[in-house]
Order: sequence, then structure tokens, then C-alpha cells
Amino acid sequence: MSVSHGNNYDYHRTTFDGERNERCACCVRTMKWFPVLFIASVIGWSYYAFVIQLSFFTVTSIVQRILFLLFYHAVLVMFLWSYYQTVFTDIGRVPSRFRVPRAELDRIVRATNEEEQKQILETFAKELPVVTRTLNATVRFCDKCRLIKPDRAHHCSVCGVCVLKLDHHCPWVNNCINFTNYKFFILFLGYALLYCLYIACSTIPYMELLWTGKIDGRFHILFLFFVSIMFAISLVSLFGYHCYLVLLNRTTLESFRTPIFRYGGPDKNGFSLGKLNNFQEVFGDDWRLWFVPVYTSLGDGMLFPTQSHHLASNSPHEVGSPVAPLTATIGGGHPNCNGAVANGTVAVDPIAQTVVLEHLDETKDGVGQGARQGQHQVVAMPLYTNGLPQQEAKENFVSSHPLYVA
Repeated sequence: MSVSHGNNYDYHRTTFDGERNERCACCVRTMKWFPVLFIASVIGWSYYAFVIQLSFFTVTSIVQRILFLLFYHAVLVMFLWSYYQTVFTDIGRVPSRFRVPRAELDRIVRATNEEEQKQILETFAKELPVVTRTLNATVRFCDKCRLIKPDRAHHCSVCGVCVLKLDHHCPWVNNCINFTNYKFFILFLGYALLYCLYIACSTIPYMELLWTGKIDGRFHILFLFFVSIMFAISLVSLFGYHCYLVLLNRTTLESFRTPIFRYGGPDKNGFSLGKLNNFQEVFGDDWRLWFVPVYTSLGDGMLFPTQSHHLASNSPHEVGSPVAPLTATIGGGHPNCNGAVANGTVAVDPIAQTVVLEHLDETKDGVGQGARQGQHQVVAMPLYTNGLPQQEAKENFVSSHPLYVA
């Protein structure tokens, strides 16, 4: 009988603890939205202050009022659209093929030393397109998600999952800034900065009138000016920094923690392909959509172009291994490609799914320090499939990246 009471007590205690944990988790999830609600409330107040207090109650010229409102609403729409996309775009999750099977996990647990564990991970990762490693030259493995991390993917402790090309977790958008929404995040910063600067510049003449007492005191306009200046100062540095990272093809995490490549070791510029190609990797190759918050980023978040010195001729992921060549005339062959690129062909590695292209033109400085005349550089880059047949995807990629075509 006492055992029954004990079991009932344990059952009720477990149920109570579970309900309490669920309530705590719900509270935490709700609190994460407070920064987003704060931003929304600031935008709402600024709309009232600019449209009602400034444009309708203070501006006397009809033409000036119309121009104020037209430009303001154009910037506001792009600002809100970018912010919405940044907040509500799903994070890029690692596909299941990177997850280590249970049998392999058991082998890792039973392994007697780190070298044996390293070998098990290397064997499993052989069929995966990963070229980065840890400090001790081990395949990057997440023990929380129990998967091999794709290149540039990291585990987010806030979201509790591994995220593709993770830049950082931003509390102001309650989301990870990653491969899927990085373009939206940069546009959000840019349009937010433009929004603040426009408001500040528009209110400057009326600040003078308020100061001299020529118009009635409108404290909303006064606060609007100082708030817009305050946000603009913080945004200009953040926006400038991320523009700098885009041109270097580098994430915030990579700027503090240098990527380590299996071949070539640590290199902050290992993913850099030249400013234009770095920009296109995030914003796409259609210039008409660069400043529109719609998804245009190249790639799938798992396969990234790398500079040629991070590739080894004897690796199954690298130039020189048996490949199934796809032909596309781009210029002469390279003497050090072991037949991978010859007679103007593009070779595709079926395992790493990389395209090997040749960089010939010194005026098209697309890789690393750039190629000089007579010096050929070979760059291995992912074949961006995006659901297209391999040949069609290759042709689209080559045609949309002129820096790599002689």
C-alpha cells in the first residue's frame, strides 16, 4: 500500500514538474518577443509623430506635405517588409543526411580514444561536402544535435538547433540571422537607417522654429528628432559592418573565429571570391531584386565556393579525383589540374558537387589576391542546383558569374 502511495506521489510530482517547466518555457518564449514589440511600438509612435504631428499639424505647404508623405511611406513600406522577412523567415536547418546514425553514435561512445572517434566521424563525413575542421583537425560534430555540421553552420544555443551559415542570433528580431534571411537583415538595417535619416533631416527646420518659439511646442517632433538621431548613430556602424562582411564573404562568427580548412588550415578569407561574387552570393545575380526583400541568395546553405589552395588533388572532394566532366567553353586548360579542367571544360565533382572554373583575366580580380596576367587560378565552387537538372544549373551558374568566365 505504501508503494502505491509512493508511486502516486512520484507521478503527481513528475506531472507538476512537467507543467511548471512548460509554463516557464512559455514565459521565456513570450519574453523573447518583447524586443520585437518594442521596435513595433517605436515605429508606431514615429508614424503618429511624423504623419500627424509634423505633416498635418505643422507643415503648412500642401506640396511639401504630399512630398513628405510620399517618400516617407515608400521608405516605411520597404523598412517594414524587410523587418517582417527577417523576423518570420524560417531558419535554415541542417538536412537529415548530416545526422549521424545511431549505430555510428554507439561506435563513437565505445571508442577507446579520440583518434578512433575522429576516424569514425571522418569515415561518415567522406560522402558529405564538408571542408572545414575543428582546431584538432576533426570533423565538426554537434553533440547536441548529433550531426556533422555543414561548412559555416553552427549550433544556436537560443534556438537549440544547428543553423546553416549562422551569423548570430539577434534578439531584436527574435530569430537567427543565417543563410535564409541574411539578405533581409541587411536590407532591414539599410532601410531602417534611411528611415531614421529621412525623419531627422525632415524635422531639422522645424526644430529651429520650435527653438525660437515661432511655432507652438510640439514635443513629439522634438523627441522624434532625437530618437531618430540616436537610432541612426547605432545603425550606421552596424549596417556598415555587415556591408563590410558581405564584401568579404564572412559571417560575424567567422570574423571572431577563423574557419579552419582541412587543407590550408585557418583562413578568414577562405570563402572570399572577390567583392562582386561575394555580394551576389547573398543578394543574387539579378540586380533588379538586390534591394527588394525577396529571397534571391545563391546556393543551398551547405555548399560554398572555396579558394583553390583549400583543395587537395588526392581528396575525393577536390580537384584531380575521378569526376564526371560537364563541358562548357570558358578558356584554356590549366596545367596543374591533373585533367580535371582541360580544353575549356568545367569539371564537376559528383561527391562534393563542385564546379572547377578557371580564372584568366587580370582585370577580373575575383579570387583572393587576384590573378595576374599569365598566372592561372583554379577555383572550386559549389554547383548551385536549386532543384534544377545538374547541366542546366551549371550553365545558369556559369552565365551569371562573369568574373569566372574568360
